[in-house]
Amino acid sequence: MGKIIAVHSYKGGTGKTHISINLATSFSEHGKKVCLMDLDFRAPSLATFFGSKEVECWLNDYLNGTCKIDKTLIDISNRINGGGKLSVVLANPSTEAIREMSAKDRKWEMRALGRLLALRNSLLNDKAFDYLIFDTSPGLQYSSINAIVSADLVIVATTFDRSDVEGTKRMLDELYDLFEKKTEIVMNRVLYDISSKSGKNSLEKKIEDMYQAPVLGMIPCFCDVARAEGAIIFVQEKPEHLFSKIVDEMADKIERNNSM
Repeated sequence: MGKIIAVHSYKGGTGKTHISINLATSFSEHGKKVCLMDLDFRAPSLATFFGSKEVECWLNDYLNGTCKIDKTLIDISNRINGGGKLSVVLANPSTEAIREMSAKDRKWEMRALGRLLALRNSLLNDKAFDYLIFDTSPGLQYSSINAIVSADLVIVATTFDRSDVEGTKRMLDELYDLFEKKTEIVMNRVLYDISSKSGKNSLEKKIEDMYQAPVLGMIPCFCDVARAEGAIIFVQEKPEHLFSKIVDEMADKIERNNSM
């Protein structure tokens, strides 16, 4: 049985999408069949990253009930290394589509939740995907809540920024715990020294005490990652980079937990 992973954050700018793309690629490079889906309807970015020339239908169309999920799948396995499969499902980045999605009412969101839950059968069971990875909207948008409700694991991308810490704590108490979701923290842009085992363990304990949640990974603040401006997939193009190795370790950790 495959798993659904929602990558979420309290606010934008935490590296959520960058983590989502590299984690999906890491899984696929290690032989898994993966689908990366853009559920950030207020600021869709995967279409910009992967291009949208091959789009037959957007994820918006599937959630609107005007197409089947098969029509939204774009197989980009030829762009990655390894023996796995990687598909993407893109959100419509047009201004008109963003406005339309922002105006959806509660009834529409409930129907959309049903369609997200149906992916467990249509993609995980029928098409044998190992992982669906949802790149969500930050904060408490209905689309984010739907993604979290649908997920088996919620990965929370956060930083040591004070407002981010406090907001993430509130979400842990008021959202993830409410839905009894397994949640793990990815602390991004860490400025502390984690080169030594003792330093890494000490920081990990500090983060776990802060959030009362397990740490999936800690990512240092890399100047070259920032300079790349999200234009490359690091785990594919720079596999020896420490960022890539950390993402691979996170994927391995999830895979081990999934096999238990």
